[in-house]
Amino acid sequence: MRTRKAPTRRRTAKRGKPTRPMLLAMAALAREARERARAPYSRFKVGAALKTRTGEIVTGCNIENASYGLTICAERVAVFKAVSEGLDDFDVIAVVADSKRLTPPCGPCRQILWEYCGDLLVHMVDLKGRSRTMRLSRLLPMPFDQESLGKTRRPHSGRQAAS
Repeated sequence: MRTRKAPTRRRTAKRGKPTRPMLLAMAALAREARERARAPYSRFKVGAALKTRTGEIVTGCNIENASYGLTICAERVAVFKAVSEGLDDFDVIAVVADSKRLTPPCGPCRQILWEYCGDLLVHMVDLKGRSRTMRLSRLLPMPFDQESLGKTRRPHSGRQAAS
Protein backbone atom coordinates (compact mmCIF):
# COMPACT_ATOMS: atom_id res chain seq x y z
CA MET A 1 0.00 0.00 0.00
CA ARG A 2 1.37 3.36 -0.99
CA THR A 3 1.12 6.24 1.46
CA ARG A 4 1.26 9.88 0.57
CA LYS A 5 2.63 12.66 2.63
CA ALA A 6 -0.06 14.97 3.98
CA PRO A 7 0.28 18.49 2.59
CA THR A 8 1.31 21.14 5.07
CA ARG A 9 -1.39 23.64 5.96
CA ARG A 10 0.93 26.33 7.22
CA ARG A 11 0.70 29.40 5.03
CA THR A 12 1.86 32.98 5.31
CA ALA A 13 -0.26 36.11 4.96
CA LYS A 14 0.60 39.78 5.24
CA ARG A 15 1.40 41.22 8.65
CA GLY A 16 -0.79 43.77 10.36
CA LYS A 17 -4.38 44.28 11.34
CA PRO A 18 -6.72 41.85 9.59
CA THR A 19 -8.30 43.44 6.53
CA ARG A 20 -11.46 42.36 4.72
CA PRO A 21 -9.42 40.65 1.94
CA MET A 22 -7.36 38.84 4.58
CA LEU A 23 -10.51 37.67 6.38
CA LEU A 24 -11.93 36.45 3.05
CA ALA A 25 -8.70 34.55 2.32
CA MET A 26 -8.72 33.02 5.79
CA ALA A 27 -12.37 32.00 5.36
CA ALA A 28 -11.42 30.32 2.07
CA LEU A 29 -8.66 28.35 3.85
CA ALA A 30 -11.07 27.40 6.64
CA ARG A 31 -13.62 26.29 4.04
CA GLU A 32 -10.95 24.14 2.38
CA ALA A 33 -10.02 22.63 5.77
CA ARG A 34 -13.71 21.96 6.42
CA GLU A 35 -13.75 19.62 3.42
CA ARG A 36 -11.20 17.41 5.21
CA ALA A 37 -13.34 17.13 8.37
CA ARG A 38 -14.17 13.65 9.64
CA ALA A 39 -17.75 13.94 10.88
CA PRO A 40 -19.43 10.59 10.18
CA TYR A 41 -21.70 10.82 13.24
CA SER A 42 -22.90 14.42 13.40
CA ARG A 43 -22.31 15.22 9.72
CA PHE A 44 -21.50 18.74 11.01
CA LYS A 45 -18.25 19.71 9.32
CA VAL A 46 -16.25 22.69 10.56
CA GLY A 47 -13.04 24.26 9.32
CA ALA A 48 -10.78 26.82 10.98
CA ALA A 49 -7.82 28.99 9.99
CA LEU A 50 -5.70 30.55 12.75
CA LYS A 51 -3.33 33.47 11.96
CA THR A 52 -0.31 34.76 13.84
CA ARG A 53 0.54 38.46 13.88
CA THR A 54 3.52 37.62 11.66
CA GLY A 55 1.13 36.23 9.04
CA GLU A 56 1.48 32.47 9.39
CA ILE A 57 -1.79 30.58 9.01
CA VAL A 58 -2.53 27.10 10.34
CA THR A 59 -5.77 25.29 9.51
CA GLY A 60 -7.80 22.66 11.30
CA CYS A 61 -10.95 20.61 10.86
CA ASN A 62 -13.16 18.74 13.28
CA ILE A 63 -12.39 15.05 13.77
CA GLU A 64 -15.08 12.88 15.36
CA ASN A 65 -14.81 9.63 17.27
CA ALA A 66 -17.52 7.05 17.97
CA SER A 67 -17.26 7.80 21.69
CA TYR A 68 -18.04 11.51 20.98
CA GLY A 69 -16.01 12.56 24.03
CA LEU A 70 -12.79 12.07 22.07
CA THR A 71 -14.02 14.27 19.23
CA ILE A 72 -11.91 17.39 18.68
CA CYS A 73 -13.15 20.60 17.13
CA ALA A 74 -11.57 22.44 14.20
CA GLU A 75 -10.51 25.40 16.34
CA ARG A 76 -8.63 23.22 18.81
CA VAL A 77 -6.97 21.25 16.00
CA ALA A 78 -5.69 24.55 14.54
CA VAL A 79 -4.46 25.82 17.94
CA PHE A 80 -2.75 22.56 18.86
CA LYS A 81 -1.10 22.26 15.44
CA ALA A 82 0.16 25.84 15.67
CA VAL A 83 1.45 25.49 19.24
CA SER A 84 3.13 22.17 18.41
CA GLU A 85 4.92 23.94 15.54
CA GLY A 86 6.22 26.62 17.92
CA LEU A 87 3.84 29.37 16.82
CA ASP A 88 2.24 31.92 19.13
CA ASP A 89 0.97 35.52 19.18
CA PHE A 90 -2.26 34.90 17.26
CA ASP A 91 -4.59 37.69 16.19
CA VAL A 92 -7.51 36.12 14.31
CA ILE A 93 -9.26 32.81 13.70
CA ALA A 94 -11.76 32.14 10.92
CA VAL A 95 -14.38 29.44 11.53
CA VAL A 96 -16.54 28.06 8.70
CA ALA A 97 -19.57 25.80 9.14
CA ASP A 98 -22.74 24.96 7.24
CA SER A 99 -25.56 26.00 9.54
CA LYS A 100 -28.67 28.18 9.56
CA ARG A 101 -26.96 30.64 11.89
CA LEU A 102 -23.32 31.54 12.23
CA THR A 103 -21.43 29.05 14.38
CA PRO A 104 -19.18 30.44 17.10
CA PRO A 105 -16.56 28.27 18.80
CA CYS A 106 -17.99 25.94 21.48
CA GLY A 107 -17.22 26.46 25.17
CA PRO A 108 -14.10 24.25 25.35
CA CYS A 109 -12.75 25.87 22.17
CA ARG A 110 -13.33 29.35 23.62
CA GLN A 111 -11.37 28.30 26.71
CA ILE A 112 -8.44 26.95 24.66
CA LEU A 113 -8.49 29.99 22.36
CA TRP A 114 -8.41 32.32 25.37
CA GLU A 115 -5.52 30.55 27.04
CA TYR A 116 -3.35 30.18 23.94
CA CYS A 117 -4.48 33.09 21.76
CA GLY A 118 -5.81 35.78 24.09
CA ASP A 119 -8.48 38.23 22.99
CA LEU A 120 -8.18 37.52 19.28
CA LEU A 121 -10.76 38.29 16.59
CA VAL A 122 -13.17 35.45 15.78
CA HIS A 123 -14.42 35.59 12.18
CA MET A 124 -17.45 33.30 11.76
CA VAL A 125 -18.62 32.42 8.24
CA ASP A 126 -21.29 30.15 6.79
CA LEU A 127 -21.29 28.49 3.37
CA LYS A 128 -23.53 31.21 1.95
CA GLY A 129 -20.89 33.82 2.71
CA ARG A 130 -22.61 35.48 5.66
CA SER A 131 -20.09 36.49 8.29
CA ARG A 132 -19.57 38.23 11.59
CA THR A 133 -16.38 39.18 13.37
CA MET A 134 -16.06 39.82 17.08
CA ARG A 135 -13.50 39.68 19.86
CA LEU A 136 -13.21 36.47 21.85
CA SER A 137 -13.83 38.48 25.03
CA ARG A 138 -17.42 39.05 23.80
CA LEU A 139 -17.91 35.30 23.40
CA LEU A 140 -16.14 34.48 26.68
CA PRO A 141 -16.70 37.46 29.00
CA MET A 142 -15.43 35.81 32.22
CA PRO A 143 -12.69 33.36 31.27
CA PHE A 144 -11.14 30.91 33.67
CA ASP A 145 -7.41 31.18 33.14
CA GLN A 146 -4.05 31.17 34.89
CA GLU A 147 -4.90 34.41 36.66
CA SER A 148 -7.91 32.62 38.17
CA LEU A 149 -5.44 30.16 39.67
CA GLY A 150 -3.21 32.94 40.98
CA LYS A 151 -0.48 31.95 38.50
CA THR A 152 1.53 34.29 36.34
CA ARG A 153 1.03 34.15 32.61
CA ARG A 154 3.42 32.24 30.44
CA PRO A 155 5.31 34.48 27.99
CA HIS A 156 4.01 32.53 24.98
CA SER A 157 0.35 32.46 26.04
CA GLY A 158 -0.63 35.18 23.55
CA ARG A 159 -2.66 37.00 26.21
CA GLN A 160 -1.50 40.44 25.14
CA ALA A 161 -4.37 42.74 24.34
CA ALA A 162 -5.08 42.56 20.62
CA SER A 163 -5.38 45.82 18.76
